[in-house]
Amino acid sequence: MSDSPSWTAAPSAARRARSVLATAWSCAVTADGGREELVGAHRMDEDGQVLLEVPEDSALLAAAICAPRGEPHAVLEFADVAPVPVRDRIRARLWLAGYFSPADGRLAFRPTRIVLRQSSGSVVVGLDEFAAAGPDPLALAEARLLTHLADCHADAVERLTRLVDHASLHGAVRVQPLAVDRHGLTLRIERTRAHGDVRLPFHAPADDVAQLTERMHVLLAQAGAASCPRALQRQRTDGDG
Repeated sequence: MSDSPSWTAAPSAARRARSVLATAWSCAVTADGGREELVGAHRMDEDGQVLLEVPEDSALLAAAICAPRGEPHAVLEFADVAPVPVRDRIRARLWLAGYFSPADGRLAFRPTRIVLRQSSGSVVVGLDEFAAAGPDPLALAEARLLTHLADCHADAVERLTRLVDHASLHGAVRVQPLAVDRHGLTLRIERTRAHGDVRLPFHAPADDVAQLTERMHVLLAQAGAASCPRALQRQRTDGDG
């Protein structure tokens, strides 16, 4: 796959939000009927609505049925949790404000405002952009890919640190893969009392696992040609890694 003029080194906020929605296991719902935590109960339809499967005795369902216009206001919250154990595992939070309506024994949620918060800050996502965007093509495979990289290829992760600016590795005690999407790999660099993230962009976007494998091989080849970071050299000499 060749580069295209529209290719960027990071996913758009809308696609990132859709990825959080697609991979989150749970959803916290706050509405007039109270607050409920739902697990494995949500999905998004082609019209941009979030469909929730709720118990028949759910206060949310009762509120939707009994609301004067059948459209009680609510806020849905989703958390994006890193699959690899790192400090501060919440990578992003997604809030959808909108209203519910009953739909064949389930609740259909129509968002009116969408906010995505990441480490870089919060951004309001356009409704049409959110509905039109799809999740990242690697989103559903990301957890498996990252845990395999961390558990079985720690040497490859260490090699990739050769692509990181030496100053960013100062005081590093551990480096773990934090995230991967079609545009690149993000590493979490942990220090004794702090941490930071470094992104390694791919030379071209990856739309499936086979393409991701090729992109990773390119990064590792680039890392193999680079010098070993002095910070990690000292770490191994001191016996900390």
